[in-house]
Amino acid sequence: MMKSTGLILFASCTPKISVTIKSHRRLSSNIFYGNSTKARKLFAYNQKRQLNRKHVMVAARYLPPLFSVAPMMDWTDNHYRTLARLISKHAWLYTEMLAAKTIVNQKGSLDKFLAYTSEQHPVVLQIGGSNLEDLAKAAELANAYCYDEINFNCGCPSPKVAGHGCFGVRLMLDPEFVAEAMSVIAANSDAPVSVKCRIGVDDHDSYNELCEFIYKVSSRSPTRHFIIHSRKALLNGISPADNRKIPPLKYEYYYALLRDFPDLRLTINGGINGVDEVNAARMEGAHGVMVGRAAYNNPWYTLGHVDTAVYGEPCTDLTRRQVLEKYMVYGDSIMRKYGHKPTIRDVVKPLLGLFHSEPGNGLWKRKVDAVLRHCPTMKFFLEETLVAIPDSVLDSTVGEAPSGCIDTFVKLKGILPPPYTAREYEALYA
Repeated sequence: MMKSTGLILFASCTPKISVTIKSHRRLSSNIFYGNSTKARKLFAYNQKRQLNRKHVMVAARYLPPLFSVAPMMDWTDNHYRTLARLISKHAWLYTEMLAAKTIVNQKGSLDKFLAYTSEQHPVVLQIGGSNLEDLAKAAELANAYCYDEINFNCGCPSPKVAGHGCFGVRLMLDPEFVAEAMSVIAANSDAPVSVKCRIGVDDHDSYNELCEFIYKVSSRSPTRHFIIHSRKALLNGISPADNRKIPPLKYEYYYALLRDFPDLRLTINGGINGVDEVNAARMEGAHGVMVGRAAYNNPWYTLGHVDTAVYGEPCTDLTRRQVLEKYMVYGDSIMRKYGHKPTIRDVVKPLLGLFHSEPGNGLWKRKVDAVLRHCPTMKFFLEETLVAIPDSVLDSTVGEAPSGCIDTFVKLKGILPPPYTAREYEALYA
């Protein structure tokens, strides 16, 4: 029953042709690309590309993105995504953010950055940047790798990105540029596009300012999917870790966006740690839910319940021993494929949360530290370390999904901000 409900939900979230979008087509191209010769050439090239593109409906190939794993720097790499897919067939997986300039500059060795196994689908490439030419070229180069979506990072608060890099969450202060960037990315990509953002930046944190950003980007570009991290970002020198804790969660902003932008697909992100919370958010209308560190730190119980509790699949008899046997084959095949990389440590890293809170976990981690100093292969690594884990843990299935009365999202209906009115739309067509 849950599975069919999910499919109906996805169909209902397919972008509609609204009055706003129809009006957008009547606007001058200069509104999107400015008056420069370079900008006009980009617009003409993009129009030509749009006419020649052959879109493939994602819905025809995969179940909808009811559950996705957030892009996390240094975490959601190829190795983690391989492990995640062994546990869940249907969770949507995101790459860690790749700077567009990095992709362009590594044209001769793109496999190291963009290659992945076909089993990882559905998988989304997240890129970041603030140079239109780099973004266009990066999107074009990524075509050969057949990602299922291209996501643009407008949410990272790291000083290296939002500070000196002048992209990430800082781009929320320039929605006109983001709309232009999304148009360029879409024109050069064969995949759908999306934006991941926060609900605000520093003092620019009102609901209306968030709506202005969503409205401008969606009405001036082909972007129809937004992932909303329900915290604002503080760019006053606090760490990325503190930016995930100090600004308060405001889920009411997300649910107000559902009300005010019914033609968009919106995914909620931030502070959600398990499938019980995922389903609670969906019960209140969320189109999709993105989970971050819980899916990395405790992959077995977080991802292990996704296919059954979120997508309605029958329970399986999958065990961690079976997962590790398959991951061992992958690990030994990828080791040192690109010169000295990846190392055994790189490949082992995603496994460190696999026995979270289980008997033997502490001893296993101590063995991991010792064995990695002289470990030649994944096979050797597993043989030397798994003696610390009881067979009852290795051979047990994930079990029943956690249940409980999660009322966090139910309470939000009474505190939604007032409806948004598109002031720009009224000014243009008054």
